[in-house]
Amino acid sequence: MGNRLSKIYTRTGDDGTTGLGDGSRVEKDHARVEAYGTVDELNSHLGMLLSYPLPDNIRTCLVAIQHDLFDLGGELCIPGHRAITAEATQHLETQLDAFNAPLPPLKEFILPGGSPAAAACHIARTVCRRAERRVITLARSDSVNHDALTYLNRLSDLLFVIARVIARLEGGQEVLWKR
Repeated sequence: MGNRLSKIYTRTGDDGTTGLGDGSRVEKDHARVEAYGTVDELNSHLGMLLSYPLPDNIRTCLVAIQHDLFDLGGELCIPGHRAITAEATQHLETQLDAFNAPLPPLKEFILPGGSPAAAACHIARTVCRRAERRVITLARSDSVNHDALTYLNRLSDLLFVIARVIARLEGGQEVLWKR
């Protein structure tokens, strides 16, 4: 593969606009840019989570999700493009069921925390929820792939369950909400 970026700065964004994948330009705070920017932020948080020692099955799962999120960012950057499918969400559900099966049922709400890596996973989960909200905002004005919304919704559930798994693996305790 040749060089994708020969020069990092172009100065074309100095006026407060940015180029989309189809060549059009929009304001940097446009709903589309907010959506794919938040997906990028989520991907960065997953990268931070991956800097912790994690079991191979969690690491493999998270790296695959990072690739999906990169695809989703591209989808959101190119109006009309579709990259996330219902099969991607089904894969998340399979992972979710496998990670959740050995966990005890929840009887109380859990506060974010439990261990450093579990807390990092909870941060990723909340950024995922924000990404979902940003995509919903975009969907009010532009066409959005419904599979992308479903994917983000399911991903936040998976990250919640993975945080529970990590807390146990690291010897931490889930912090239960007290009324």
